[in-house]
Amino acid sequence: MSKIVVLAEKPSVGRDIARVLQCNKKGNGFIEGSKYIVTWALGHLVTLADPEAYDAKYKTWKLEDLPMLPKELKLTVIKKTGKQFQTVKTQLHRKDVHEIVIATDAGREGELVARWVLEKANVKKPVKRLWISSVTDKAIKDGFKQLKPGKQFENLYASAVARSEADWYVGLNATRALTTKFNAQLSTGRVQTPTLAMVASREKEIKTFQPKTYYGIEAKTNKGFSLLWQDEKNNKRLFSKQTAEKIIQKITNEALQIMHVEKNYKKKSAPQLYDLTELQRDANRMFQFSGKQTLSIMQKLYEQHKVLTYPRTDSRVISTDIVSTLKDRVKACGVDAYARHANKILRKDLKLPKSVVNNAKVTDHHAIIPTEQSVMLSDLDDKERKIYDLVVKRFLAVLSDPHEYEQTTIIAEAKGEKFVARGKMVKKQGWKELYQRNFSDDIEEDEQQLPTIEKGQQLHPVRYTLTQGETKPPERFTEGTLLQAMENPVRYMNTYDTKVAHTLKDTGGIGTVATRADIIEKLFHNMYMELKGKYIYLTSTGKQLLEFVPEDLRSPALTAEWEQKLSQIAEGKAKKEQFISEIKGYTKQVVRQIKSSQEKFKHDNMTGTKCPDCGKLMLEISNKKGRMLVCQDRSCGHRKNIAKQTNARCPNCHKRLELRGEGEGQIFTCKCGHREKLSTFQTRKEREKKHNVSRKEVNKYLKKQDDDGFANNALAEQLAKLNLKK
Repeated sequence: MSKIVVLAEKPSVGRDIARVLQCNKKGNGFIEGSKYIVTWALGHLVTLADPEAYDAKYKTWKLEDLPMLPKELKLTVIKKTGKQFQTVKTQLHRKDVHEIVIATDAGREGELVARWVLEKANVKKPVKRLWISSVTDKAIKDGFKQLKPGKQFENLYASAVARSEADWYVGLNATRALTTKFNAQLSTGRVQTPTLAMVASREKEIKTFQPKTYYGIEAKTNKGFSLLWQDEKNNKRLFSKQTAEKIIQKITNEALQIMHVEKNYKKKSAPQLYDLTELQRDANRMFQFSGKQTLSIMQKLYEQHKVLTYPRTDSRVISTDIVSTLKDRVKACGVDAYARHANKILRKDLKLPKSVVNNAKVTDHHAIIPTEQSVMLSDLDDKERKIYDLVVKRFLAVLSDPHEYEQTTIIAEAKGEKFVARGKMVKKQGWKELYQRNFSDDIEEDEQQLPTIEKGQQLHPVRYTLTQGETKPPERFTEGTLLQAMENPVRYMNTYDTKVAHTLKDTGGIGTVATRADIIEKLFHNMYMELKGKYIYLTSTGKQLLEFVPEDLRSPALTAEWEQKLSQIAEGKAKKEQFISEIKGYTKQVVRQIKSSQEKFKHDNMTGTKCPDCGKLMLEISNKKGRMLVCQDRSCGHRKNIAKQTNARCPNCHKRLELRGEGEGQIFTCKCGHREKLSTFQTRKEREKKHNVSRKEVNKYLKKQDDDGFANNALAEQLAKLNLKK
């Protein structure tokens, strides 16, 4: 009987698909059933080959060898996961296999993971595509009933290859050019460099900001409320103290005449459903989670717990085909604290606006919402619970009634000067009940409880006071606000271009929802920016990198232009070959600009230690394993360990100890001040080992107690007298 190979992206998803398809025979890296063989990648199994695969001279980084522009880029199996690739290849080439189902993540990168495996394995069998947004049993069954032809996704694959190859040509060439030209470990990319430039732009705004003192006039009445002065353009601030004092002088002891009382009944809908960026932003603001951390937690809630839909989405709406499943999803998540709100929703007819249901605004995947699989909150850890809570509350909120209130605006005058007071009275909490009246945009600065006031009424006495404040610079980026800026980078461009702004809007900013968190993580890892508290600061290396790279690599316009062309390739409106030809031309231009630069790199980690091989001063660098000295001349390459981070613990504060020095002179040091020779430490450990009981011995003792029965005889006798029966 002929069989079908199903290729998943990860083992966990593969196992779920295998269970649903009733595949029970476990092999090494696959699970087989009567009709299907389910196997999996481990993320990418295949990637683009390194430069040295094209010419041995590229093993050594030399400026004169650049640019590297192979005519065609080759694929290579990733060594680390080579064993699994061979497993997948074997299943694909089996004689009893006549069809392949791609079941990797439904998106550009997921398509690339599978297609590269098929290409490297040289498989020409018919292909179908499983395209689903959640991995519940129901979603998998429904997906297999509606498999799509593989041909439908060939343009998406071409777009993914074009993106990967463009990053290879520009990224590797620019990185090698920068590193060899400035003799420093520098890297650049079409997304990471504009992102870094936005951080630099914000720092410049803060440094050049000049605070200004402003003044206001407050009118305090004897009715328990205050009014604020406004000019004819509704500005509340005056930047001249003299003008403010003149107004107060004019109206002192004057009554306020009520000129207008306006009451408006308003309805406020819940914020839109979450896409990944908005979720990462809120998780960072509320729980200080990094973007990568939030994505990792979401991935577990999607793959492992199966309680939330696909995380890597940039849609904040759902499609019409999801509407019929909404009540099942409400039932699935409507437990514990959510039960009361869920039951309210289940009793009503759902009439949803375009801000919730809109086919035109759904991209590859709809917004992040709960699945139809019932949740066991006790199975979620603290961090998973926090992210789940954000998504479920937002989901229930958009299905709930609007928040309704009456807003009152009072306008009064004193000698021609206008004063305004605003207040609101909640008529119906609606969706805000979910947030226990603790929602971030709940209270406006000048809103207050207002008494009943009629037009024509006079207020007297009134005390007029001068208020004072100072303008503040823009706030530094946090991870959350930087993610948001990557989604809408137009305001950080040096020159405003309507066409570019439109392109950035169409492409959804720079990077994708799937890659933005990784880009930020990479900028931290490369020491181009650093976190101080929750705020992001540019490092000296980051500042210098921005000075060295060509200007258009710093601008969001370049990556926006690329993304637009990649979208056109995915839609079949443009050819991959033409795009790559343009990229090669651009690569030559970038390398030429870097080669002709007159700038010099200044190391901020230079030490006074000379390299024993070439005599140049050495640099101190830190990595996960500790700290080391490396020669500033990359061609020399001498390095020496200074301190190694160990798993040994300080006897005083129990923090991890650092091991410094070499040979017999090695010494453990701790941040608390504790110092101990390696030999002394080893002696102390031996002594402790003799007095400490091992876990094995403890378990042996406990087992003996169980075997001997109840040993507390006095208590056992008393219990026996009670003659307890089961």
